[in-house]
Amino acid sequence: MTQEITHANLIKMRQALADMPQAQTLRNAVMNNGINAVAQRPDAAVTLDPTYSIDLPTGDVSFQKKSGRCWLFATLNTLRHDFEQQYNVKNFELSQNYLSFWDRIEKANLFYEKILATATKPITDREVAFALAGPDFDGGQWDNAVALIQKYGAVPKSVMPETYNSDLTTEFNSTLNLKLRTDAIKLRQLVANQAPSDKISETRTAMLSEIYRLSVYAFGEPVETFDFAYRDNDQQYHLDQGLTPLSFYQKYLNRNFDDYVTVVSSPQASKQYNQLYSLDSQDTVVEGHPMRLLNLPPDRLKALAIQSLKAGEPIWFGNDVLADLDRQKGWLDSNLYDYSSLFSIDLTMPKDQRLDYRQGVVSHAMTLTGVNLVDDQPTKWKVENTWSDKVGNKGYFSMSDA
Repeated sequence: MTQEITHANLIKMRQALADMPQAQTLRNAVMNNGINAVAQRPDAAVTLDPTYSIDLPTGDVSFQKKSGRCWLFATLNTLRHDFEQQYNVKNFELSQNYLSFWDRIEKANLFYEKILATATKPITDREVAFALAGPDFDGGQWDNAVALIQKYGAVPKSVMPETYNSDLTTEFNSTLNLKLRTDAIKLRQLVANQAPSDKISETRTAMLSEIYRLSVYAFGEPVETFDFAYRDNDQQYHLDQGLTPLSFYQKYLNRNFDDYVTVVSSPQASKQYNQLYSLDSQDTVVEGHPMRLLNLPPDRLKALAIQSLKAGEPIWFGNDVLADLDRQKGWLDSNLYDYSSLFSIDLTMPKDQRLDYRQGVVSHAMTLTGVNLVDDQPTKWKVENTWSDKVGNKGYFSMSDA
């Protein structure tokens, strides 16, 4: 059934607005100040005061700048805090650029894998269209970072610092995706022409070599061996020579990632609690660490997070950061803005419906470094963000338990 907007409809709409009390006052407030400023609850400053009963010792925040690498930053933040405590070092940082380099290579290789696996399908096929829509990107998940670290190790930031392109990934993303889509045309044509498998493999290898060259131009070339020098907080000098990225990871970071699993809490009818799920579409390293999600009730998820923090271990986590955010004040609270009262419209939506109807997404990764407990129950959480120390409480955010 179709329904157009008629002149009579518009008359009724205008009259309904005119009949609303305070409509003019609210219009003035919203037009002059913006929706969020008018809708923000004034008591947020009290409930989100940045004081926590459990507060892990951490240093200055890192800064992802204009890139989508929050997932890598958050993962490396959990590791660097461990290093700082164990080796008595302040504000140590691991190279996000190093792992980002290998991430782009692995995603390119995965793209070729997908293109060849679907080469006989029409270009309008949903699987082909999905691959072509986003060949290579700088976003990712915790399990993707784990796969990269297990395969390539890690290095200090001093060994492979940031570049213009790692800080601002837009230009590189555009160039790389153009390259990959032109490669997709050639690979599909080879399959259509029934080229020998060794010819296809040789072509794919040559294409990946070109991706490597593009990435070196943008990010620099990853080291194979390096010397690691640092001074601890007591000004004692330390030098470790002839390390490889893998030996550095194994010696200094010492994290067995196979002991970990990503825990989520999804109340959707299509998901079951206490069930382990895989998400193949999010795996980015061929034959690497797979993405696994253990779906638990929210109280169990929070209890596990509290146990980890009590044990002194910070936690990688993802959320829908832009939904209930005051960026400058560093507040995250699902009740931060009362849009329903402002507009006299019911805009509430439970979590399962937010996920089902695409209102809620995991848009950002950060690190939990503290929690406030009252009668053993969490009231708010301390969040280490990667948006510089110019926002929040020197880069740290306060998140309500809700």
